[in-house]
Amino acid sequence: MIIRILYVLFLSTIFSLDLKAQNFAKSPSDVVPFQVTVKASVFKGKNALALEIKGEADGDNTLAILKDTDFHNGIIEASISGQTLSNASETARGFVGIAFRAALDASKAEVFYLRPTNGRANDQLRRNHSSQYISIPGYPWEKLRKETPGKYEAYVDILPAEWIKIKIVVKDETARLYINGAAQPTLIVNDLKQGKNLRGSIGLWIGPGTLGHFTDVKITKED
Repeated sequence: MIIRILYVLFLSTIFSLDLKAQNFAKSPSDVVPFQVTVKASVFKGKNALALEIKGEADGDNTLAILKDTDFHNGIIEASISGQTLSNASETARGFVGIAFRAALDASKAEVFYLRPTNGRANDQLRRNHSSQYISIPGYPWEKLRKETPGKYEAYVDILPAEWIKIKIVVKDETARLYINGAAQPTLIVNDLKQGKNLRGSIGLWIGPGTLGHFTDVKITKED
């Protein structure tokens, strides 16, 4: 009898978690683009959304915001891929990532992103810059690297033009970035710059000179 009750409770818990988890970004109509183009694509065997920056971008708010994704605390999961475009500058790295707690007009957001071409570079310093946190507005990577070197970026073994599984766990002022199912986070930020009370949407983010692909976006809200 006790075993049966425990089993029912277990199933109830799993079912409850499934109800909280939602899948998003299956077509271009599911997002609102800001300074990017969004197209349906098939990449590496997966149906995906392909993003490129449209023209000359102004600032870091180059993203596509997912509709109906009010988010504060919880877990964001996705498969993402970034590669440099053929006409990209030498400083392009295939920048690709996920924005969270983003304003509907893209004026505010917290962002974790990757530099896939750095993952296996022969230059160790470049490797150390494989993953990055930035915050919009006011905290671009240049400012964070200059004022607090190494605090908001870290090494991770990744490759361009390959699917990378990303998980972001957010709790108040803390966010943890996990890559490819690792048990330990690649990057921990304990002082999210826009504050612990900010709510907002989830966004698909890319940087200059990048072709980015996104699929399997899953959001689990805690509040």
